[in-house]
Amino acid sequence: MKCRSRKGIGFTLIELLVVIAVIAILFGLLLPSLGKAKGRAQTIACSNNLRQLIIGWTSYADDRGGKTVNNHGIQETLRTQSNWVNNVLDWGLSKGNTNLATLREGHLTPYLGENTGIFHCPSDKSTAENGSRIRSYAMNSMVGDPGELTNRFNPHLLQFFKITDFPKPSETYVFLDEHPDTLNDGFFMNRWAEEKWGNLPANYHDSGANLSFADGHIERHRWVEESTLKPNIRGGSGGVFSAPGSKDYEWLRDRSSVRR
Repeated sequence: MKCRSRKGIGFTLIELLVVIAVIAILFGLLLPSLGKAKGRAQTIACSNNLRQLIIGWTSYADDRGGKTVNNHGIQETLRTQSNWVNNVLDWGLSKGNTNLATLREGHLTPYLGENTGIFHCPSDKSTAENGSRIRSYAMNSMVGDPGELTNRFNPHLLQFFKITDFPKPSETYVFLDEHPDTLNDGFFMNRWAEEKWGNLPANYHDSGANLSFADGHIERHRWVEESTLKPNIRGGSGGVFSAPGSKDYEWLRDRSSVRR
């Protein structure tokens, strides 16, 4: 029996190159879609984290006659478990960057089922010298008892000490994604009368940030000013900078508090 010739079987070099080119084109077309899908999934996961935080915040107040959880800035009282999150971040070697025990000391963690992962947005890739940082969120400085910082920076605005203090709970945010370069304690503060960013919101989610409001709803707001869209890296915020006429600044200011 004669063996059949293998001539003509398989791909020619030209055909192989064509197949590779087609695969490369398909990969190029699919890659942006995959990236967008991943981004949407991370946005949803972040929204769920903020939903759990606002539920915990509400439950804490319900157990205390409506009194909202303390929201102290960096000061000695942070070391005595008197804050919503007993955690301070930097870019160096501080234990707050990586030690989950610092989050467990905060007042809200028991209301989160001790799930410390809720404090971190999956889109936040910030890393300090001692490892990946464990928190991405901060609380509106006008919400909760800030201790000695009460009305120091915004005396013209109302501080919300109780759930019943909010005249428009659906228009006042409690938690938000904060830019990693300004995120240290859990106290998101700007001097709102000065049109100057001190703390900057992050822009992880399609150039926007997720926020949870006092009525319990979650909202993603997309920033529109070039000056707000700073890279979410160390040194990305550029420090304190003015924001005259910024629509983003105005939007967040108007949802931080109301005039006294």
